[in-house]
Amino acid sequence: MNITKILYWAGTIVLTAIMCFSIYNYFFNYSAISGYFTHLGYPTYLVYPLAIAKILGLVAIWGNFSKTLKEWAYFGFFLNTTMAFAAHYITDNGGYLFAVIAFIGVAVSYYFSKNQRP
Repeated sequence: MNITKILYWAGTIVLTAIMCFSIYNYFFNYSAISGYFTHLGYPTYLVYPLAIAKILGLVAIWGNFSKTLKEWAYFGFFLNTTMAFAAHYITDNGGYLFAVIAFIGVAVSYYFSKNQRP
């Protein structure tokens, strides 16, 4: 097994694990998540659509249906993790570690996906 395959799957699994954790919290811990969204300056009506978008993005990446759809999913995760990091950093609540780890997962998975799953 070569190193690029290991890095691709590690990045994809890290991205998937963090996104599944956030999806779970968005659906089953709505009151706490809406409080975080309010504290970070985002409207609370974005919680459920963002959770659904994350589910669809993971389906697009794991399903490998279309190259264009997969590119848009990676772009959506890139925007999501970048904005999450910026919001946590600006409000100085120290919760940006998962955003950084998810961003690294997105970058590694995207970079090595072109060779592993074209």
